[in-house]
Amino acid sequence: MGVWNVCSCGQCAELRKVNSDSVEREKEGLHLTVQEAMFWESNSNGIICTLCARRCIIAEGDVGFCRVRKNIKGKLFTAVYGEVSAAYVDPIEKKPLFHFNPGSYVYSIGTSSCNFRCKFCLNFSLSMNVYVPDQDSLTPENIVENAQHRGCQGISYTYNEPTIFFEYAYDTAKLAHKEGLFNTFVTNGYMSVEALEVFAPYLDAVTVDFKGGGDPKFYKAFCEVSNIEPIFEFLGELKKKKIHIEITNLVVPHYGDSVDSFRRLTAWIHDNLGPDVPLHLLRFRPECMMNVSSLHSFQEFDNLRKVAVEEGLYYVYTPYSRNTYCHSCGELLIERNSFEPTSWNITSKLGPHNTCPKCGKKTVILGKCLQSKAKPYPPSARALGYLGYWGFEG
Repeated sequence: MGVWNVCSCGQCAELRKVNSDSVEREKEGLHLTVQEAMFWESNSNGIICTLCARRCIIAEGDVGFCRVRKNIKGKLFTAVYGEVSAAYVDPIEKKPLFHFNPGSYVYSIGTSSCNFRCKFCLNFSLSMNVYVPDQDSLTPENIVENAQHRGCQGISYTYNEPTIFFEYAYDTAKLAHKEGLFNTFVTNGYMSVEALEVFAPYLDAVTVDFKGGGDPKFYKAFCEVSNIEPIFEFLGELKKKKIHIEITNLVVPHYGDSVDSFRRLTAWIHDNLGPDVPLHLLRFRPECMMNVSSLHSFQEFDNLRKVAVEEGLYYVYTPYSRNTYCHSCGELLIERNSFEPTSWNITSKLGPHNTCPKCGKKTVILGKCLQSKAKPYPPSARALGYLGYWGFEG
């Protein structure tokens, strides 16, 4: 049985709206920012949540695997609407997105909890908690205003899995598009096809995070995910909808660094998404419940990069190699210092038709290379940390 945590953040005045039944909701003990979920079906055993591929069956009073969606009197509610646990201004390259509006900045937001349980999660203080103190409540209007005020060109839904706060992200993304901002996801790819269908008109770019080379055994042992096929289905739908895709793979020493699994993953990317989908190899950091005695060297990352290139991928990035080169002639196109582009050598046009100035080959880099060195407004001190969260606890 789930336990309802009552809000103590003192931010209830900053509501997106006051529902007409707010008095009754207060009598029932419901926090005013709790919203009815968008994706669920009634079932003889309760409710089926159709937001992600887990398809949790949730009995009356219980919560799903994510612990933030609860069956209340035969309806499914989300507890993370407007509850921002982290907010920061990031270069878009940090997502990482190297081929989408290089040099731009995004206002990055996240809430709490996740539909995975990764034992190595870098953001475990958010993804594995359903309560973080000193939470701020921010409306979609607040988020868009913050992004504009701080000089950002877009909004990124990240830090924890954006599927978890779908309704909040959806309302924010619609408003962001109206104001000329783009929207990006950093996701594990477990969102249902039905949910993606609704969000797609407002989604411009997606980073899909693989772990351990996409090895099903690794996902089962370390992420509590028994079936990874929905991730590939999600990627296929993104391609059909012409949403920009970049892919990461977290290389976990000893447990998730199989060359065979990685080769199968890169071959699938090439055959199903195309050779020009950027692939980023990410370094493992000992976090949460998982520590390892050694980390991968430059040579080991370079060996994996060569595997991906052998499978036909054009753009493969590692912690030691973040520059973009023409896949045809090898000309340096974008030079980066960490996540900051420092020089551009590309014929920049809007759309997927940027070309190499040396050989003229098309390089799929969407949008403009923003060459301004001006920084956006730094986020407020309060927005730098985990701002807190209240919710359901299973």
